[in-house]
Parts: sequence; C-alpha cells; structure tokens
Amino acid sequence: MCHACVIDNVKKSMLSRRDLFRGTAATGLAAAAAGLISARPALAQSSGKVVDLTHTYDDTFPTFDGNPGILYEEAVNFDKSGYQLWKLTIYEHTGTHIDAPLHFSKDGTSVAELDPGSLVCPLCVIDISAKAKDDANAMVETADIEAWISANGDIPAGACVAMHSGWAAKVGDPSYRNTPDGNFAFPGFSKGATDMLAEAGVAGIGVDTLSLDPGNSADFAVHYSWLPSGHYGIENLAGLDALPPKGATIFVGAPKHARGTGGPARVMAVL
Repeated sequence: MCHACVIDNVKKSMLSRRDLFRGTAATGLAAAAAGLISARPALAQSSGKVVDLTHTYDDTFPTFDGNPGILYEEAVNFDKSGYQLWKLTIYEHTGTHIDAPLHFSKDGTSVAELDPGSLVCPLCVIDISAKAKDDANAMVETADIEAWISANGDIPAGACVAMHSGWAAKVGDPSYRNTPDGNFAFPGFSKGATDMLAEAGVAGIGVDTLSLDPGNSADFAVHYSWLPSGHYGIENLAGLDALPPKGATIFVGAPKHARGTGGPARVMAVL
C-alpha cells in the first residue's frame, strides 16, 4: 500500500459529520452515563489489581506513517541548573493513544470535550488471537461478538470493547506494522462489528494494533463510521492478555488539549 496514497485518500475523504453527530449525541451521552453507573459497582467489588495497558514509547515505537512519533530535545541540563527538563515534540496518534471523533470528522468532538464518564467504564475483551495467527489482517466480526455474548452475557451500555489479537507481543519487530514486502498487515475491527457495538450503546473500542481498521483496509470504514458518530477508539493497547473477557474497569487517561484529535494516553484496567 502506498503510504502517500493512503494519506491523500484520507485528506480527500474528510467531510463534515456535524448532523450525524447531533443525531447521535443524546444516545452517546446516555450510554456514557450508563457506563459510569456500571463501572462504579465494579470498582467497589474489585481486588485492586491494576493492569497497565500502555506501551512505553520513544522515537523507535512503530507508527502508521513510519516517522518517529515523539522527539526529545534537552531544555534544561541537570549539571548546569540542578534540575532537568525535556522539550517534547509529540504527534497525537502515536504510542498507546486515543482517537477522538474529531480525528475523522471536520467538526466532531475533540479529545478535550469527551465526557469523562465515558472514559471510566466496564471493559470487555474479545480474543481473536487464534485466527490472527493464520491471518495478519483478521478482524473482530459480528460472529465474534455474538460468541462473546453467548459466553459472558450482554455487553454493558457505555462499555469499552477491546480486541486482543496477540499483536502487542510483536512491538519491536517489523511484523507489528507490515509484511516483509512493505504492505500494512495487522488485525482490526470490521465495520459490521462496530455497527453492532454502536447499536448496543458501547462508548469506545480498543485494539492492540496500529489501527482500528485492519492493515489491508483501503477505505478506513471503521474510522469513518465509528468516530464521527461520537465514539472514541484506543490504538496500540498492551497487556490485554492479562485480563479476563469481562469484569475489569478501564481508565482511559486521555489528554485534554484544545482542538485535539486524540493523543497519547495512559490506559489502565482495574480487576
């Protein structure tokens, strides 16, 4: 896949989704409120075990466009000043990070405007690692969601649903991002699955890969439908293999900079 072509396609496809967002705002707020209500009893009953779902990242961490996602410049030297300080240049969508609706809509909700109640919620983990071993572009399909519900019960409104593909173990290896011939290859969600989750009142989705869409996606269908409708996504999650399918509460430490389309986030789960 031509990286320049991908970026150009995204730019050309950027359209205002204000009307769509207005139509779904009430539903999104209700789902977020329901999620917080569901999260509180989970916290009260928790063992207190915290699982960090965040990768440590530097300028070598894999990025979608292949460029360093964070750059360091010494601003204050300890030997000279008695304390030290870095000047950081950070690109929003690098490392473990959140995608806000504004990322794929001209005038959607920014990361600073996300309802905090939607960022503390029940976490449901769908494991597709078995099929991802055979297909680098495997997807969470509606059948995977139905199987999860059959085994675990209904997905709570306001929840965050995360895909565990086993890809987090590949960080540091080129196969995390692409095939040897340079084509993007990593698991993601199918649009049918996220449409189903939207109907269920889910607040956010997460992946342990570079993108909500699978690597071979040519149209970013999940990004263009899920985000502009008022939902958020989390990319490059770690530690999902340490969590059960249900029972954890996720805390999404989203940044709060004005006009933000997303940004690096400290994400944790409590069991």
